[in-house]
Amino acid sequence: MSEARTRREGEAVTRDLTAFQQNILAILADEPMYGLAIKRELETYYDDDVNHGRLYPNLDDLVEMGLVEKSELDKRTNQYALTDAGRETVLAQMEWMLDNYVTGSERRGEIEQLLDHVG
Repeated sequence: MSEARTRREGEAVTRDLTAFQQNILAILADEPMYGLAIKRELETYYDDDVNHGRLYPNLDDLVEMGLVEKSELDKRTNQYALTDAGRETVLAQMEWMLDNYVTGSERRGEIEQLLDHVG
């Protein structure tokens, strides 16, 4: 499958995701994590408690969509990891945001500085 086609499919999936689901994917882009670690990352971002009743149904939806893979670490703990489709969805979202934000060299410079900071 071509990269362009894969990216278009990622864009289509991204449009159907909530911001909360997109944030979960962004967190998982770094490394696979178990549910409570994802919850802690989200709580840091939102500066508020994240209810289990919100997190786990969204994780299940992302698994069902083929964006996240769920595996068992032990009898009580599941681990979640991005699939290739999930990674393409994150990239498609970033590409869409950059296409809409970068309108000139000044804004391009802002993004380059941001990338230098996080990289």
